Amino acid sequence: MKQLRTYIFIINIFCSLSLLAQNQTAKEETAETKTDSVSYDQRYGLRAGIDIARLVRSFTDDNYQGLEIVADYRLSHRWYLAGEIGSEEKTTDEDWYNFTTKGNYIKAGFDWNAYNNWYGMENIISAGFRYGFSTFSQNINSYTPSTNDPFWNEELLTGSNEDILGEHSGLSAHWIELVMALKVELFHNVYMGASVRLNKMITDKEPSNFDNLWVPGFNKVTDGSSFGVGYNYSISYLIPLYKKTKKPNFDKNSEED
Repeated sequence: MKQLRTYIFIINIFCSLSLLAQNQTAKEETAETKTDSVSYDQRYGLRAGIDIARLVRSFTDDNYQGLEIVADYRLSHRWYLAGEIGSEEKTTDEDWYNFTTKGNYIKAGFDWNAYNNWYGMENIISAGFRYGFSTFSQNINSYTPSTNDPFWNEELLTGSNEDILGEHSGLSAHWIELVMALKVELFHNVYMGASVRLNKMITDKEPSNFDNLWVPGFNKVTDGSSFGVGYNYSISYLIPLYKKTKKPNFDKNSEED
Protein backbone atom coordinates (compact mmCIF):
# COMPACT_ATOMS: atom_id res chain seq x y z
CA MET A 1 0.00 0.00 0.00
CA LYS A 2 2.82 2.35 0.94
CA GLN A 3 4.56 1.47 -2.35
CA LEU A 4 1.40 2.30 -4.32
CA ARG A 5 1.17 5.70 -2.66
CA THR A 6 4.80 6.38 -3.57
CA TYR A 7 4.12 5.59 -7.24
CA ILE A 8 1.05 7.83 -7.24
CA PHE A 9 3.06 10.67 -5.67
CA ILE A 10 5.83 10.38 -8.30
CA ILE A 11 3.25 10.29 -11.12
CA ASN A 12 1.60 13.43 -9.72
CA ILE A 13 4.96 15.23 -9.65
CA PHE A 14 5.68 14.32 -13.29
CA CYS A 15 2.20 15.42 -14.34
CA SER A 16 2.62 18.74 -12.52
CA LEU A 17 6.03 19.36 -14.11
CA SER A 18 4.64 18.45 -17.52
CA LEU A 19 1.72 20.85 -17.15
CA LEU A 20 4.08 23.61 -15.93
CA ALA A 21 6.38 23.10 -18.91
CA GLN A 22 3.47 23.15 -21.34
CA ASN A 23 2.14 26.33 -19.75
CA GLN A 24 5.56 28.02 -19.98
CA THR A 25 5.93 26.97 -23.63
CA ALA A 26 2.49 28.33 -24.42
CA LYS A 27 3.40 31.66 -22.80
CA GLU A 28 6.63 31.88 -24.80
CA GLU A 29 4.83 31.06 -28.05
CA THR A 30 2.19 33.70 -27.27
CA ALA A 31 4.90 36.29 -26.58
CA GLU A 32 6.69 35.40 -29.82
CA THR A 33 3.43 35.65 -31.72
CA LYS A 34 2.77 39.08 -30.25
CA THR A 35 6.31 40.20 -31.06
CA ASP A 36 6.06 38.89 -34.60
CA SER A 37 2.72 40.55 -35.10
CA VAL A 38 4.06 43.99 -34.06
CA SER A 39 5.41 45.65 -37.20
CA TYR A 40 5.29 48.98 -38.98
CA ASP A 41 5.32 50.24 -42.53
CA GLN A 42 8.29 52.05 -44.03
CA ARG A 43 7.39 54.51 -46.75
CA TYR A 44 9.05 54.35 -50.16
CA GLY A 45 8.69 57.16 -52.67
CA LEU A 46 10.03 60.27 -54.33
CA ARG A 47 11.27 63.22 -52.28
CA ALA A 48 11.67 66.49 -54.23
CA GLY A 49 12.41 70.08 -53.28
CA ILE A 50 14.57 73.15 -53.85
CA ASP A 51 17.85 74.54 -52.55
CA ILE A 52 16.81 77.54 -50.46
CA ALA A 53 20.42 78.79 -50.17
CA ARG A 54 20.60 79.53 -53.89
CA LEU A 55 17.12 81.02 -53.79
CA VAL A 56 18.02 83.42 -50.97
CA ARG A 57 21.33 84.35 -52.61
CA SER A 58 19.48 85.23 -55.82
CA PHE A 59 17.57 87.92 -53.90
CA THR A 60 20.51 89.21 -51.84
CA ASP A 61 23.40 89.14 -54.35
CA ASP A 62 23.11 91.37 -57.42
CA ASN A 63 25.82 89.35 -59.18
CA TYR A 64 24.11 85.97 -58.82
CA GLN A 65 20.99 84.17 -60.05
CA GLY A 66 20.45 80.48 -59.42
CA LEU A 67 17.93 77.70 -58.87
CA GLU A 68 18.51 74.07 -57.90
CA ILE A 69 15.98 71.24 -57.68
CA VAL A 70 16.92 68.33 -55.42
CA ALA A 71 15.41 64.84 -55.39
CA ASP A 72 15.93 61.31 -54.11
CA TYR A 73 14.14 57.99 -54.51
CA ARG A 74 14.30 55.27 -51.88
CA LEU A 75 15.51 51.91 -53.18
CA SER A 76 15.88 49.93 -49.95
CA HIS A 77 16.12 50.35 -46.20
CA ARG A 78 19.33 52.43 -46.50
CA TRP A 79 19.97 53.14 -50.20
CA TYR A 80 18.63 56.10 -52.18
CA LEU A 81 19.03 57.26 -55.75
CA ALA A 82 19.78 60.98 -55.52
CA GLY A 83 20.45 63.93 -57.77
CA GLU A 84 20.27 67.64 -58.40
CA ILE A 85 19.54 69.74 -61.46
CA GLY A 86 20.02 73.48 -61.67
CA SER A 87 20.84 76.68 -63.50
CA GLU A 88 23.22 79.45 -62.41
CA GLU A 89 24.46 82.82 -63.62
CA LYS A 90 27.25 84.61 -61.78
CA THR A 91 29.34 87.70 -62.46
CA THR A 92 32.81 87.61 -60.92
CA ASP A 93 34.51 90.97 -60.43
CA GLU A 94 38.18 90.97 -59.45
CA ASP A 95 41.02 93.49 -59.71
CA TRP A 96 42.31 92.06 -62.99
CA TYR A 97 39.15 90.81 -64.69
CA ASN A 98 35.36 90.78 -64.80
CA PHE A 99 33.42 87.90 -66.35
CA THR A 100 29.93 86.39 -66.32
CA THR A 101 29.33 82.63 -66.24
CA LYS A 102 25.95 81.25 -67.26
CA GLY A 103 24.85 77.64 -67.65
CA ASN A 104 23.03 74.52 -66.50
CA TYR A 105 24.13 71.40 -64.65
CA ILE A 106 22.96 67.99 -63.52
CA LYS A 107 24.28 65.66 -60.81
CA ALA A 108 23.33 62.02 -60.29
CA GLY A 109 24.40 59.38 -57.81
CA PHE A 110 23.34 57.72 -54.57
CA ASP A 111 23.08 58.26 -50.81
CA TRP A 112 23.55 55.68 -48.05
CA ASN A 113 21.69 56.36 -44.80
CA ALA A 114 23.97 55.62 -41.84
CA TYR A 115 21.45 56.65 -39.19
CA ASN A 116 19.51 54.09 -37.13
CA ASN A 117 16.14 55.74 -36.65
CA TRP A 118 14.02 55.39 -33.55
CA TYR A 119 10.85 53.40 -34.05
CA GLY A 120 8.64 55.10 -36.65
CA MET A 121 11.08 57.91 -37.56
CA GLU A 122 12.49 58.56 -41.04
CA ASN A 123 15.40 60.98 -40.61
CA ILE A 124 18.60 60.65 -42.64
CA ILE A 125 22.32 61.13 -42.00
CA SER A 126 23.97 59.98 -45.20
CA ALA A 127 27.18 59.67 -47.16
CA GLY A 128 26.94 59.75 -50.93
CA PHE A 129 28.50 60.16 -54.34
CA ARG A 130 27.60 62.29 -57.36
CA TYR A 131 28.74 62.59 -60.95
CA GLY A 132 28.29 66.13 -62.22
CA PHE A 133 28.07 67.58 -65.72
CA SER A 134 27.66 71.22 -66.75
CA THR A 135 27.31 73.12 -70.02
CA PHE A 136 27.88 76.87 -69.87
CA SER A 137 29.28 80.02 -71.43
CA GLN A 138 31.81 82.59 -70.21
CA ASN A 139 31.38 86.23 -71.14
CA ILE A 140 34.63 88.13 -70.55
CA ASN A 141 33.49 91.67 -69.76
CA SER A 142 36.89 93.23 -69.07
CA TYR A 143 40.43 92.31 -68.13
CA THR A 144 43.77 93.91 -67.39
CA PRO A 145 46.40 91.65 -68.93
CA SER A 146 49.72 90.94 -67.30
CA THR A 147 51.72 90.46 -70.47
CA ASN A 148 55.17 90.01 -69.00
CA ASP A 149 56.65 87.69 -66.44
CA PRO A 150 58.46 89.85 -63.84
CA PHE A 151 61.22 87.28 -63.58
CA TRP A 152 61.76 86.11 -67.15
CA ASN A 153 60.22 89.02 -69.10
CA GLU A 154 58.26 86.57 -71.24
CA GLU A 155 54.81 87.11 -72.67
CA LEU A 156 52.18 85.27 -70.62
CA LEU A 157 48.97 86.27 -72.35
CA THR A 158 48.63 86.10 -76.10
CA GLY A 159 45.91 87.47 -78.36
CA SER A 160 44.17 90.80 -78.70
CA ASN A 161 41.17 92.22 -76.86
CA GLU A 162 38.93 90.94 -79.64
CA ASP A 163 40.23 87.39 -79.06
CA ILE A 164 39.50 87.42 -75.34
CA LEU A 165 36.63 89.82 -74.66
CA GLY A 166 33.08 88.74 -75.42
CA GLU A 167 31.14 85.51 -75.06
CA HIS A 168 32.76 82.07 -75.24
CA SER A 169 30.04 79.42 -75.56
CA GLY A 170 30.04 75.64 -75.90
CA LEU A 171 32.03 75.11 -72.69
CA SER A 172 31.55 72.08 -70.45
CA ALA A 173 32.85 70.38 -67.32
CA HIS A 174 32.74 66.94 -65.70
CA TRP A 175 33.41 66.27 -62.01
CA ILE A 176 32.69 63.96 -59.08
CA GLU A 177 31.47 64.79 -55.56
CA LEU A 178 31.65 63.17 -52.14
CA VAL A 179 28.55 64.21 -50.19
CA MET A 180 27.72 64.33 -46.48
CA ALA A 181 24.05 65.15 -45.92
CA LEU A 182 21.38 65.48 -43.25
CA LYS A 183 17.59 65.40 -43.67
CA VAL A 184 15.14 65.92 -40.80
CA GLU A 185 11.36 65.58 -40.99
CA LEU A 186 9.96 68.88 -39.68
CA PHE A 187 6.31 68.13 -40.39
CA HIS A 188 4.46 65.23 -41.97
CA ASN A 189 6.27 64.54 -45.29
CA VAL A 190 8.18 67.87 -45.10
CA TYR A 191 11.97 67.66 -44.72
CA MET A 192 14.71 70.19 -44.08
CA GLY A 193 18.13 69.19 -45.41
CA ALA A 194 21.74 70.33 -45.59
CA SER A 195 24.80 68.94 -47.35
CA VAL A 196 28.53 69.57 -47.70
CA ARG A 197 30.35 68.45 -50.85
CA LEU A 198 33.98 67.89 -51.78
CA ASN A 199 34.34 68.24 -55.55
CA LYS A 200 37.06 66.92 -57.88
CA MET A 201 37.18 68.23 -61.44
CA ILE A 202 37.77 65.50 -64.01
CA THR A 203 37.88 67.53 -67.20
CA ASP A 204 36.65 70.88 -68.51
CA LYS A 205 36.61 72.72 -71.82
CA GLU A 206 38.02 76.25 -71.43
CA PRO A 207 37.90 79.43 -73.53
CA SER A 208 41.04 80.33 -75.44
CA ASN A 209 43.50 82.29 -73.29
CA PHE A 210 41.20 82.24 -70.24
CA ASP A 211 40.65 79.65 -67.50
CA ASN A 212 37.31 78.47 -66.15
CA LEU A 213 37.46 80.15 -62.74
CA TRP A 214 33.83 79.40 -61.89
CA VAL A 215 31.61 76.56 -63.16
CA PRO A 216 27.83 76.20 -62.60
CA GLY A 217 27.18 73.39 -60.12
CA PHE A 218 30.86 73.09 -59.22
CA ASN A 219 31.36 76.64 -57.91
CA LYS A 220 34.78 78.29 -57.72
CA VAL A 221 37.67 76.58 -59.49
CA THR A 222 40.89 77.25 -57.59
CA ASP A 223 43.86 78.18 -59.74
CA GLY A 224 46.33 75.29 -59.83
CA SER A 225 43.94 72.83 -58.15
CA SER A 226 41.14 70.61 -59.41
CA PHE A 227 39.37 70.46 -56.04
CA GLY A 228 36.46 72.55 -54.85
CA VAL A 229 33.77 72.62 -52.18
CA GLY A 230 30.03 73.18 -52.23
CA TYR A 231 26.97 73.10 -50.00
CA ASN A 232 23.20 73.40 -50.07
CA TYR A 233 20.25 73.87 -47.73
CA SER A 234 17.07 72.29 -49.00
CA ILE A 235 13.42 71.96 -48.17
CA SER A 236 11.64 69.00 -49.75
CA TYR A 237 8.41 67.03 -49.74
CA LEU A 238 8.07 63.24 -49.71
CA ILE A 239 5.53 61.73 -52.10
CA PRO A 240 4.88 58.20 -50.73
CA LEU A 241 4.30 55.65 -53.49
CA TYR A 242 4.16 52.38 -51.58
CA LYS A 243 5.09 50.80 -48.23
CA LYS A 244 7.14 47.86 -47.01
CA THR A 245 6.49 46.16 -43.68
CA LYS A 246 9.40 46.07 -41.24
CA LYS A 247 9.78 44.61 -37.76
CA PRO A 248 11.37 46.94 -35.22
CA ASN A 249 14.40 45.99 -33.15
CA PHE A 250 12.92 46.06 -29.63
CA ASP A 251 16.24 45.38 -27.92
CA LYS A 252 17.80 48.60 -29.23
CA ASN A 253 14.67 50.67 -29.88
CA SER A 254 16.10 51.30 -33.32
CA GLU A 255 15.66 50.00 -36.81
CA GLU A 256 17.59 46.93 -37.89
CA ASP A 257 20.22 47.08 -40.59
